[in-house]
Amino acid sequence: MSRFIQLHLLTSYPPANLNRDDLGRPKTAMMGGVPRLRVSSQSLKRAWRKSDVFENALKGHVGTRTKSMGQEIFKALTEKSVSEKKASEWAKAMAGVFGKLKKDSLDIEQLAHFSPEEETAIDELVATLAERGSEPETDELKLLRKQHSAADIALFGRMLASSPAFNTEAACQVAHAISVHKVAVEDDFFTAVDDLNSGEEDLGAGHMGETEFAAGLFYQYVCIDRNLLTENLGSDSELTDKTLAALIEASATVSPTGKQNSFASRARASYILCELGNQQPRSLSAAFLKPVAGMDMLHSAIASLEDAVDKMDTAYGPCADQRSKLNVQKGEGSLAAIIDAVSAG
Repeated sequence: MSRFIQLHLLTSYPPANLNRDDLGRPKTAMMGGVPRLRVSSQSLKRAWRKSDVFENALKGHVGTRTKSMGQEIFKALTEKSVSEKKASEWAKAMAGVFGKLKKDSLDIEQLAHFSPEEETAIDELVATLAERGSEPETDELKLLRKQHSAADIALFGRMLASSPAFNTEAACQVAHAISVHKVAVEDDFFTAVDDLNSGEEDLGAGHMGETEFAAGLFYQYVCIDRNLLTENLGSDSELTDKTLAALIEASATVSPTGKQNSFASRARASYILCELGNQQPRSLSAAFLKPVAGMDMLHSAIASLEDAVDKMDTAYGPCADQRSKLNVQKGEGSLAAIIDAVSAG
């Protein structure tokens, strides 16, 4: 089986604000001397792992990322008639296994990613403590799991500063999506009308506001180490295939969630190049150092990407053993064929 799976996607979004900075503006970056739109890898990974695609394909194999597990444990204990004092002490002991707690709080200082197996262990210990009526013993607090079936942890990793032995190295690397062309962020001044304002006294708007947006054709790069993913999933090859299929489908069909109600900026990839092989991976972002321009940006972007592939192969030798494509513009290939190729390759 090929160790590395590389995905190169081109996805066009209409006016949108998919991923905002601290001022509420669409995130940008300088590349090739001009400003580009950007969607952070963190935004993309969260959208994928919280999508219906992941939930339906990987039911029972998606973890929970939270600081508030101590509060959930406290609530579960008190619902089982444990006194608040004991529930607080026991919840602190259990949540503290996953990270240092905030002072005088049940919350963990950093976000912790809980696998389904760990959540089950917590639920079982809550039931045991409530029935027994005494504090958890040292052996019972061994709630962390080195081996688990959390596909999102296996893909995107886990870092527990207080318990590094239970860290998981990410099997999937996700680049920030970047527009292949120069962009200008625009302002949208809008008003809202009060439905009960008859206009007899005040003809003005009930609300005025301003938001910023931009449109872009994005290049997205994803690299998966199949061997590490399989190892992270306890050598479960069937779950590995399901995880890869869910990731490929999500990356092609799931949009970032920012300002969706305002812009309805749902999109699917118009072009996907999937590469399989054991060669050292490489992004093809250099294909877009020179910004794409013109009336048919998608056609030009595909041509630049495929030209970069050919020139990389000429310079370094074949950079992949097998390639498959989806090109919506030409009506070639399919998502299902790419997933089948990955499963077989």
